Amino acid sequence: MFNRMVERQARREPDPRILDRVFRALGDRTRRDMLKRLAAGDRTVTELAEPCAMSLAAASKHVRVLERAGLVRRTIRGRTHHCRLAAARLSDAERWLAFYQRFWNERFDALDRVLAAGDTSRAVRRDT
Repeated sequence: MFNRMVERQARREPDPRILDRVFRALGDRTRRDMLKRLAAGDRTVTELAEPCAMSLAAASKHVRVLERAGLVRRTIRGRTHHCRLAAARLSDAERWLAFYQRFWNERFDALDRVLAAGDTSRAVRRDT
């Protein structure tokens, strides 16, 4: 287990458990909207709840999911909960997605080359 962690850190590969939490958090439209508004500046949980027409309890649950994913930092001053975007985890997700972006770009580039050469017999796979 320790060896895998060291190897992952050496390759800068994000921890899969962290990615699971990040993608779970990003999987909800309300949380994505909250992140977008936090990108413009810090907000209270009340401010995050207002445009969504939801209770403070519901908004707080969404913020908690974002916190667990490492996407939001919450500080409490008195009774007011202030939220700030923590974008580092988004870069982990972006790195993971970049692999597939490169994969598909290479596939599409190869298809472009085949089509440009006029040899469509290789571009279409036939199961005969």
